[in-house]
Amino acid sequence: MKSEKVFFLDRDGVINKDIGYLHKISDLEFIEGIFELCTIVSRFGYKIIIVTNQSGIGRGYFSKKDFIELTRFIKLTFKQKGIKIKDIFYCPHTADDNCSCRKPLPGMFIEAIRKYNIDVANSWVIGDSERDIEAAIGAGIINTILFYDDVNEIPTTKATYTLKSLRDIKKMIDENF
Repeated sequence: MKSEKVFFLDRDGVINKDIGYLHKISDLEFIEGIFELCTIVSRFGYKIIIVTNQSGIGRGYFSKKDFIELTRFIKLTFKQKGIKIKDIFYCPHTADDNCSCRKPLPGMFIEAIRKYNIDVANSWVIGDSERDIEAAIGAGIINTILFYDDVNEIPTTKATYTLKSLRDIKKMIDENF
């Protein structure tokens, strides 16, 4: 099987605005530029996989069924814009569950890499927290982008790039690919 290059995206804070325990379609607001970015990386031959912590399930704030319904809506919206989401990996656990899939541990990335024979050297991760970056690096993915919205200060991070908007990420892609 041929190895695939992937753009891994965190969900809350990268694909949609992070409102804390999002589980209702009516509360979903996509981040400006996400569809344009995904269209561009798809044209460069990257597959798109979402990797997301969803401790709201484990905390009882919403059900797995709520998560699946919202996920179907997100995938359908991307599909309507001509973008295929290859897969979505999620961790329903809380930090107290001591699982191996909850970021900053790399379990979800490792599972995706094994399932799809992913070329980690040529894949990327976009996350909005250091947990995302640490999990990616732990799985051997070194191309990382920390997407942040603090206008005052660049965060301390192990990420390859720190960018404040998805438009900046698009510009970085245009300059480097």
